[in-house]
Amino acid sequence: MAVDGTYDVTVKSPMGDQNSVLTVNSDGGSFSGSLTGAMGSMDIEGGTVEGETLKWKMDMTVPMPMSLDCTATVDGDAISGEVVAGAFGAMALSGTRKA
Repeated sequence: MAVDGTYDVTVKSPMGDQNSVLTVNSDGGSFSGSLTGAMGSMDIEGGTVEGETLKWKMDMTVPMPMSLDCTATVDGDAISGEVVAGAFGAMALSGTRKA
């Protein structure tokens, strides 16, 4: 599917830019994967695919436990969207697919 791949992404967090690697493995209307960066790895939960739009949740443990709600759209090799982190609000996510 057009959304599958490994992406180098940056999340604009209150703690500064967080660089990570997002993996997306779709299966029809759902997908699995993970987000791995300097603060560890988080598994994607409840990932859905609608066209080029991805929606998922992740449970962060570092630096504090928090549930994250994520939405992103794939446009060619680019991905952009947002991560909503409870009281911290929405943070921009952007990146590109690795070759």
